[in-house]
Amino acid sequence: MTNGINYAIIAAGDGSRLVAEGIKTPKPLIEVNGESLLQRLIRIFTTNKAQSISIIINDYMTEVEDYLRSSQHSVPVNVIVKSTPSSMHSFFELSKILGEGKFCLTTVDTIFPEDEFSGYINNFIENDSLSGSFAITDFIEDESPLYVGVDDNMEITGFFDKAPQNAKFVSGGIYCLDNSCFELLTESVNSGKARMRNFQRALIENNYKIKGYPFSKIVDVDHASDIESADRFLKSCMK
Repeated sequence: MTNGINYAIIAAGDGSRLVAEGIKTPKPLIEVNGESLLQRLIRIFTTNKAQSISIIINDYMTEVEDYLRSSQHSVPVNVIVKSTPSSMHSFFELSKILGEGKFCLTTVDTIFPEDEFSGYINNFIENDSLSGSFAITDFIEDESPLYVGVDDNMEITGFFDKAPQNAKFVSGGIYCLDNSCFELLTESVNSGKARMRNFQRALIENNYKIKGYPFSKIVDVDHASDIESADRFLKSCMK
């Protein structure tokens, strides 16, 4: 049983929808409830048994790179500067520096209740029988949600682009795994797979035991209107 966990943040997207709506700040530096998205995740991870934090940004986010290089952190923070064609490819680049043991991966714009996140991380760290634990939620407002099938024991049975009958959960975009998945990740990249959801499907197809961990609500910041919504959500979590 490990006492800590490595974290990884995918922040290599171009935030094209935000840019189209007039938001000039790079997505990782957008502020929600008084913190940038990136700063918030680093703070939360640091207080949840982080052994290291690895971050990938694209090669034209100079403001983000400057911010990371100039910031002081209480745990090792590793930065990869590289543009990639998909989140799965960003994950592949991060896998090269994540090291041994368990890790938690998320995109930079994932907004969630901090207390629920702490329970999620502790549950995964303390349960060595699991290959993985993925955050799921029955709060559905994403434009293209990834539906998640689970059995009576909350073990994930499949990932679906369209809602299957009696679908209750969608992916929250937070993934806890251990480094045993890296070989399959490499195979997925080399075989031409694209998108993180196709790697998730490959995990189930290869009999990885992954459980869903329910969160009350998880939201992403994809549009300008999402910034205010996320701000209200986080303020409500503090009451």
